[in-house]
Amino acid sequence: VQLQASGGGLVQAGGSLKLSCAASRRSFSSYAMGWFRQAPGKEREFVAAISWNGGRTNYADFVKGRFTISKNNAKNTVYLQMNSLKPEDTAVYYCAGSSEGWGPSSESEYDYWGQGTLVTVSS
Repeated sequence: VQLQASGGGLVQAGGSLKLSCAASRRSFSSYAMGWFRQAPGKEREFVAAISWNGGRTNYADFVKGRFTISKNNAKNTVYLQMNSLKPEDTAVYYCAGSSEGWGPSSESEYDYWGQGTLVTVSS
């Protein structure tokens, strides 16, 4: 499965962005999907995940109430709606697919990775 992330850009603090991640295969519908991010000089960290059918979501504490992950199996696409963005949200955001259908938070549980999209939040 190939994953293509898009939607990153430059936004002011308090603004919003919506990231998309399109999968190349219809089998995407059986995969849980996650978003991770890596800020400059830091390790990659978990942001959010969603189960294969969209029925379960999982968020890092620092994005709860601000970010929403969703999945459209008909379009083979997963989204990350990011609101109330802060400068500390600046990072390259990666989407990933996991055969562990419940939506894990550990990188090691993910089998496929997209190329990343840069989000820059100015103060």
